Amino acid sequence: YQIECAFCGERGNWGLEHHAEKKKPNGRKVINFDTYKCGNCAGYAMVLWSATEGSSGGYGNHGLHAYKVIPWPLHFSPSENWPEAIRRHWKQAHDNLKSNNYDAAVVMARSALQAAMRDKGATGRDLYSEIEDLATKGIITTVIKDWSHEVRKLATPSAHPQPDDDEVNSEDARDIVKFLDSLLENIYDIPADIEKYRKRRSVDSSSEEVIHD
Repeated sequence: YQIECAFCGERGNWGLEHHAEKKKPNGRKVINFDTYKCGNCAGYAMVLWSATEGSSGGYGNHGLHAYKVIPWPLHFSPSENWPEAIRRHWKQAHDNLKSNNYDAAVVMARSALQAAMRDKGATGRDLYSEIEDLATKGIITTVIKDWSHEVRKLATPSAHPQPDDDEVNSEDARDIVKFLDSLLENIYDIPADIEKYRKRRSVDSSSEEVIHD
């Protein structure tokens, strides 16, 4: 299992430092407590895991029942439902946020937002007009429109800098990237989940009709 280090992002580069077990009193189930050291940054992680009852357990076979890593990396990957350009800008927004490059983070968040607006068919002379266009057409809700304008407004000074502009502060940058995550989930992921649900229900209904016949 390619566990990711919460401190440096390295995957699968671990050395086991300590192992302990706790056995279920009235069964064969064993909970394992492993402490691993990252080979890249020397950070530590505790992995709690258990094997399916009746298997020999261990990460190297298919008997793994479940596992939990502490600390867990505080990020997630871009969704497969998003167009490639949006995925790229989203990743750069998160990477810059993680590196404390707050101006760059909000500019990339703005780029991801504008790519999403245009992917949904927005027209207009600027991002403001594109957001308003989709709201007028009913493609995005009032809440999403308001979130979009917040991303746009905060990122505008960094995207069109002036000599006396202030740096974006960390709290605003984190909020804007968080708003972006929610926007993309609402615009792409929720509709995709609904479509998957409808297709599944359609298949289930067809199967029920065949059985009834």
